[in-house]
Amino acid sequence: MSRFWAANESSSDSDSSDDSSVSSSSSEDNRKAGGANRWLDFSDDSDSEEEVRVVKSAKVRTFEALEGFCKKIRNAMKAKDYATIQNNYDNLIRNIQSSKSKAIIDAHGGVPRFFIRILCDLEVFIAERKKDKAAFKKLSPTQGRALNRMGLALRKNNKTYAKLMTEYRANPSTSDDEASSSEDEKAKAVVSDDSDSDSDSDSSKSSKSSSDSGSDSDSDSSSSSSSSSSSDSDSDAEAEKSESDWGSDSDSSSESESDDDDGYGELKGRARWLKTATVVKEKVVKDKEGRGKARAEAKAAAAVTKEQEVVTEEQQKEKEEEMSAAVLNRKCKELVMSRGRKGTDVKQLLKNLERLAELSVKFGPRIEIPILMHVITSQFDLVRTLDDYMETPVWKSCAQHLERVAGALENGDDDSKKLILGLPNVDEDDMMINALGKKNKNKIKDAAKIGDAGALDAVAADEKLVNPHTGQPETEDQRAERERVEKEANMTEEELRLIPVVGSLSLFLNRLDQEYIKSLQRTSPYAGDYVVRLRDEAQLVGLLSKVHSYFVRVDKISEAAEMALRRVEHLYYCHDTIAEKVYGGNDSAKLLSDLCTYVYQHGDDRSKTRAMLCHIFHHALHDRFLEARDLLLMSHLQDNITNVGDVSTMIMFNRMMVTVGLSAFRAGKIWDAHQCLSEICSGRVRELLAQGVSSHHRYGEQKSPEDEKAEKRRQIPYHQHINLDLLEACHLISAMLLEVPNMAADGNDAATSRRRIISRTFRKHNDIYDRQVFTGPPEQIRDYIMCATKSLMTGDWKKCANLLTSLEVWNLVPGDGAAGQIHTMILEKIKLEGLRTYLYAYSSQYDSLSLGQLCGMFDLSKNEVHSIVSKMMINRELHASWDQPTDTIVLSKVQATPLQSLALQFAEKAANLVESNERLLDTKSGNFAFRDHDWKHGDQRGYGQRRGQGGGRGRGGYNRRGGGRGGGGRGGGGRGGGG
Repeated sequence: MSRFWAANESSSDSDSSDDSSVSSSSSEDNRKAGGANRWLDFSDDSDSEEEVRVVKSAKVRTFEALEGFCKKIRNAMKAKDYATIQNNYDNLIRNIQSSKSKAIIDAHGGVPRFFIRILCDLEVFIAERKKDKAAFKKLSPTQGRALNRMGLALRKNNKTYAKLMTEYRANPSTSDDEASSSEDEKAKAVVSDDSDSDSDSDSSKSSKSSSDSGSDSDSDSSSSSSSSSSSDSDSDAEAEKSESDWGSDSDSSSESESDDDDGYGELKGRARWLKTATVVKEKVVKDKEGRGKARAEAKAAAAVTKEQEVVTEEQQKEKEEEMSAAVLNRKCKELVMSRGRKGTDVKQLLKNLERLAELSVKFGPRIEIPILMHVITSQFDLVRTLDDYMETPVWKSCAQHLERVAGALENGDDDSKKLILGLPNVDEDDMMINALGKKNKNKIKDAAKIGDAGALDAVAADEKLVNPHTGQPETEDQRAERERVEKEANMTEEELRLIPVVGSLSLFLNRLDQEYIKSLQRTSPYAGDYVVRLRDEAQLVGLLSKVHSYFVRVDKISEAAEMALRRVEHLYYCHDTIAEKVYGGNDSAKLLSDLCTYVYQHGDDRSKTRAMLCHIFHHALHDRFLEARDLLLMSHLQDNITNVGDVSTMIMFNRMMVTVGLSAFRAGKIWDAHQCLSEICSGRVRELLAQGVSSHHRYGEQKSPEDEKAEKRRQIPYHQHINLDLLEACHLISAMLLEVPNMAADGNDAATSRRRIISRTFRKHNDIYDRQVFTGPPEQIRDYIMCATKSLMTGDWKKCANLLTSLEVWNLVPGDGAAGQIHTMILEKIKLEGLRTYLYAYSSQYDSLSLGQLCGMFDLSKNEVHSIVSKMMINRELHASWDQPTDTIVLSKVQATPLQSLALQFAEKAANLVESNERLLDTKSGNFAFRDHDWKHGDQRGYGQRRGQGGGRGRGGYNRRGGGRGGGGRGGGGRGGGG
């Protein structure tokens, strides 16, 4: 017997006990009743735990959140609180349009119907509120703004759900899902009511039964004994039943997870055991024979349909082959008229035009070229937006069509017989067709008044066409073809050469070139597709050459200059080693010079500027530094580049300046190289060269999406990039060779230490390197150069040369043996600057120096050492004299007096003040003429200075506004900056 029923039996026996055992029996009853209470408490705790720890699926949470927003909106609609409506509407739209909610909604039947209902109700509600002008005027500013914004938001967001809203308005009844959910809620409510009523009835029944049993035991002992025996047997049966119920409860609790998987996890109490109607699906017996017959019939029908299609296609091809030139022109005009209309399939239109172009080949260029021009226009129509680009197959097809047009125009040896493109005149055929249509329309109206028979006869009479030469009837197409042939027969030879076309050949070539550049910009340079795409550049350059020759022949100078500039922009960046393999063995320098000269003579200002930049770039790329420098200084581009207003031209100017600087570095002209590279390499190199995109402006402002898109469209294709590692190496090495002797001279003489800083960028990197606590082995190019700087400042020129010549970037320089030449140049420059640095740093420690000793220390010849030391003496950078018999340098220790030091400082400040005033005057007047600065450039950048008179800024040179820093002091004539 279970403990539960044992406790009940002990409590019933305790009623017949005496008063003395009341306390003990009552305590025992309480203890045993505690077991029953524990059972009751256990069930209550389990129920409470289930109520607290409710596990809801993502679907339930999502839909409950959406329903909550909808309920808040409806409450606000009743209160006419438009600000609350707007707030909850924004939250509702933001929630339903999130990626997580979209995935859940799409997986469970799409957009819920209650959401569509609230949108429809809101639209009606807001429209009604806006119509009430009197109530609208009484609203507060906040509520009024919220109402207006709600109207705009509904108009914007309801476009997405317009179809669903239309379906809802057509059938506003609730969906099956909502009906089923409402039924479930009603069932849960009924279950809860039943459970409450059952519990109340059970308690009343138990109390009634207990009172009845007490009265029976007092009245009749025999009946009580019989009833007790029967109750014992009943209690045994009920105990067994309770034990089985206990086991079933434990099993059900252990299998709760499987019940949750079956969809019953959210049901509680007696609702879990409600009877549900099960649907039994009858198994359908498959008719295999019928399916086989149906499959065979379908195959036979498909074969017949395919044969019919093949026959139809053959008939269509035969019919197309029989088309005349006039029919092709008419069909082409019909297709062109549908171009741009709503609902027109652009791809199908292009396909039809291409088919007409294939059929027009047999009729000659007069029929083929106008159709090809329409085909090319339709191909450009496939590019919808400015950021889209033409797909490669379409681009190649368009290039082939243009190649065919250019080949037809340049076909033949006699220029007087070659074809010429012209503008189309008013089509007489169209005028005749329109007039005939109006005439027929009027005659039909007149014939309609006669009667049915008379009208038919009149219409039939109008449709009959007769050939005036043969008297035979003919169709409209035959008449059009006959008239075309007669018209061409009456044309002169000059008129036959002129082909009227729609469109401009130069604009087509420019657009094709732009699409090619955009394709390269959108293609990953690390994939094989980029290399494959580069092969099309030779075809494009050949096409530009043909079209340029055509425009030169027909004396269209401006279009010819534009085509020449396009050719130049595809050739200027190619080194001869690459151009010979791609474009053949032509002399690229002569070809580029001829093309640029043609642009100089016949192009506009922008074309001339771009051609000049390309020409200078090509000279500098092939180590013709002097020619590039002279062309740059004669053109005064550095003075006028800011007035161009074209960002792409400014980018080309930056690329040109960098290339000239690299050329000067390879030629050993360190000062010129630094002047060309310093302004661009000081910061934002990628943006200035259009080789990368930054999301921030120079001063930290966030760029707008339009600015970012415009900057991406200006990017240079990857194969035209200038290697930034090579650029940084050349800039920092040139700055090092200039700054290290300068810093050594400053440290030697404290009185004249206020010398001009040549490269602030180099000084910054050097200071950062000095402040490092631990400096490991060099890894980047900057680390190598800073480490070489420290070695050169201590006089260890060999280590400095080894560090700089071991850089791998020198292998990127184009040309045969270019890396070896750069190694030799760097070694010689390091020797010279090492000697000057040594004399600056340690001259105060010696009374005399032997010429032979200096030659041995720096591995230089006597003539080189003698020349360097003499220049330093002349410029008063080294206070010494030569002792010719003994080949020694006698050093004199000259220290400035305090008065001299103050005088030098005063002179320096006065010079800076005068120069700042001159700059201010130049800024106001706009005059940037020659200044009385010393002309210093090349290796002579510091030899004309006096140690206390340096620091002036030159106005000449390469940079903007005549720019650059001059090399000399205040005295002397000429322009600074290495002109």
